[in-house]
Amino acid sequence: MRIRSLGVIDDAVVELSPGFTAVTGETGAGKTMVVTSLGLLLGGRADPALVRIGAKSAVVEGRIAVPAGAPAVVRAE
Repeated sequence: MRIRSLGVIDDAVVELSPGFTAVTGETGAGKTMVVTSLGLLLGGRADPALVRIGAKSAVVEGRIAVPAGAPAVVRAE
């Protein structure tokens, strides 16, 4: 997942692996923005107030690897 200009995050790449993932860090490090980014990728409503100060827009990109032969459904509204 790539996050650009969202809250305190200028530009970051977060790689998630199968299984349990814990997001930890100091106060103000961007943990909430990482979780918010996941919500946006899952179709959550974007809040313009989350765009980084000084930026015109924020971008969250995701790539999901699906094993060959596995069922996959894609829906965007």
